[in-house]
Amino acid sequence: MAKNMSATTISPHVISAAGLLGGQGILHAQPCLPMEWIALVRQGLPAASVDSLVRLTRITQTQLAQALAIPERTLARRKREGALSPEESAKLVRFARVVERAECVFEATDSALDWLQSSNAALGGVTPMSLLDTEIGAGSVLDALGRIEQGVFA
Repeated sequence: MAKNMSATTISPHVISAAGLLGGQGILHAQPCLPMEWIALVRQGLPAASVDSLVRLTRITQTQLAQALAIPERTLARRKREGALSPEESAKLVRFARVVERAECVFEATDSALDWLQSSNAALGGVTPMSLLDTEIGAGSVLDALGRIEQGVFA
């Protein structure tokens, strides 16, 4: 296991939620624990976090907007304003945390993103990404990832 952890540290294929959202350079913080995200979410994440997430996950801003149930025009406006609202920030953090978890389970960004964008019988035939706009949906995706990790394929 230490060998795998070492590879994860060196390889860019698994990145933290904070890293997906721009890390220290954009967030001006390095949150790891759920409680550390609260102040960032409440103040609103920098809009540059959207660009960072889009760049690192190689999904389009349109796909991200759909996954978060945030109109694309709103995201464009937030970029001009410089910050997301607390509600939008919470959705973005939830999305990044699920991507981080999927990358940990699949041990590669490409595999994680393929899984997130593929229909899944265990999730009612929809794509995991389509469920990330709600807390309940994201929880279902995380549950499915947990089953995969435990060897119960979802």
